[in-house]
Amino acid sequence: MDANFKSRFGATRGGQPVCLSRAPSDDIAPWIGRLYVGAAEVPNGCRVDCGLFYDATVFRMQLRGTWEAHTLDGVRSSEKSALMFGPQTRMMRLSTIGPFLTVGFSLRPGTGHALLRNQTGDLLDRFITCEEMGLPGEAALARLDQESEPEGWFAVLEQFIRAIVKAKGGEQPDSITAQFELAALIDPSFAIADFAEELGIPQRRLERIITRDFGLTPKQVLRRSRALDMAAQLRGVGDEAEEDDLLLRYYDQSHLIREFTDLFGMSPSQFVARPQPLLTMALESRQAGRLEAIARVAPGAKRPWE
Repeated sequence: MDANFKSRFGATRGGQPVCLSRAPSDDIAPWIGRLYVGAAEVPNGCRVDCGLFYDATVFRMQLRGTWEAHTLDGVRSSEKSALMFGPQTRMMRLSTIGPFLTVGFSLRPGTGHALLRNQTGDLLDRFITCEEMGLPGEAALARLDQESEPEGWFAVLEQFIRAIVKAKGGEQPDSITAQFELAALIDPSFAIADFAEELGIPQRRLERIITRDFGLTPKQVLRRSRALDMAAQLRGVGDEAEEDDLLLRYYDQSHLIREFTDLFGMSPSQFVARPQPLLTMALESRQAGRLEAIARVAPGAKRPWE
């Protein structure tokens, strides 16, 4: 753990930093995956080099701090801003300078197509401003500034989300996408052909829907999901009871090392040895949502790493 990095919301029993996150209110749950607040006290001018790896589109309201991300469009910096990050195909190098505070939420797969009519594939490994999407990012920032506690921030975000859902017609993501999302969270080692057969649809139709809503082919989605679950386990923000099952998702150790290195840019042992505070916080939020979604942990209950 980086001694200069202290999360506002504490650490795991193993000393890893965590953010604060929760599931959205039921009325917006078809479109929203997770609400979160990430905040850390870091000495002024101190640079933390790390990364991000999300498998969902994420809205990031940066209220404090300076960020630098290595995107598909090159190295981009931002300070106070309302940004829409597309999913990452591999770990995105990201750095912060000084203390920071970010409030945000993730979209469930297919929300972009259902509500915004955007193509997820166009946003992979990139970010744009909310205004570029015609969304009230600056208004959201102004409202968030009036709050000082997490539930206040979450309430502001949920109000904006409800207004956007209503304005955009309230169409929900494809049910096939929702079923695939849940299956990938449970165990992303299933055969695509078998899954299509269970749903009673042609495999090509499944592939078209998943590619549209995730921006990746079904096989690529499952590969990324396996790696993210393993990364959470390696950082100590996973369920230890799942460790053996996670390893069985790979043919052997060389398969694990090869896939992990390709997606994270380092071997599993290197990943464990290096401080990864920003990435660990993101993995912890995802894993909390995953364990709730597959009913291994009740919403709001104590998590295995706490």
